[in-house]
Amino acid sequence: MKAIRIEQYGGPEVLQRVEIDIPTPAADEVLIRVKCAGVNFMDVHTRQGKYKQSRTYPVRLPCTLGMEGSGEVVQPGANVDNFSKGDRVAWCISWGAYAEYAVVPAARLAHVPSDISYELAAAAIFQGSTAHYLIEDVARLNEGDSCLIHAASGAIGRLLVQLAKRKGVTVFATASTEEKAEIARALGADHATLYEQGRFADYVRDKTQGKGVDVVFDAVGRDTLRDSFRATRTCGLVVNYGSVSGSLNDLDPIELGEAGSLFLTRPRLADHLADGATVQRRADDVFAALSEGSLKIELAERYSLDNVEQAHEALEGRTQLGKSVVVIG
Repeated sequence: MKAIRIEQYGGPEVLQRVEIDIPTPAADEVLIRVKCAGVNFMDVHTRQGKYKQSRTYPVRLPCTLGMEGSGEVVQPGANVDNFSKGDRVAWCISWGAYAEYAVVPAARLAHVPSDISYELAAAAIFQGSTAHYLIEDVARLNEGDSCLIHAASGAIGRLLVQLAKRKGVTVFATASTEEKAEIARALGADHATLYEQGRFADYVRDKTQGKGVDVVFDAVGRDTLRDSFRATRTCGLVVNYGSVSGSLNDLDPIELGEAGSLFLTRPRLADHLADGATVQRRADDVFAALSEGSLKIELAERYSLDNVEQAHEALEGRTQLGKSVVVIG
């Protein structure tokens, strides 16, 4: 079968098109004929070697890239009784999707309803599950709550805005340009403003009569995190789920107390996909929101296994705002 593998870390040039044997599933795994693979920053970070010592994401060289995808079950393992040949499935946090076939642990798989295309399933499963656990399990937002979402025009930011509004939450959004702020407003954000070197915190305080929001979702990191504290209410929660601008390496926990006895967490999706039931629950909610129209995911570009390098270059260059997929075959 055809596959895209790496044997060393580096830029897009280390991606190799190879012919390898179709894998055989172990007892708790499932062999899948891949229809689509999602393209995201975890693929780029895997290629660059950022997970080479990770315990949460233990992917090692050599490996076939692609940690989210969709397809059709070919062969369930001996101990798998909840997936059958021909089932439509999607998965994430299991590498090997940049190939014609992939072996995936059954506990990472979710059934895909017939009204959700393979392309949409592959585009939604990772980022949709991420937004879902951040909203439902970490922040535990409810109707009447308020939150601030940084990078609201980005892939996960867009989903956070929509899922928060679906729950009746007041949403504040930030962006780097007015054009991107308008994207957040179009998705339903109640308020949108620019970062402006931390002045977003003053904006939030002003709009909340000095109180601040209940929860801040901060994927930016170093450039925004301390001002995110200022935008959060007393005893509120700051969720730092990414570090696009770099990590904050000099944070003293006393700052959280001075900012109002805040709670700060740095979660990862893998710890919130503990078992197959949880994987399916998240997927069901995301697919249901897509079906009813309260959640929309824009497909920016479609690539093939022959031009995956272009997908990585576009992602690193941030020339696309929507989600891209690799269509296999």
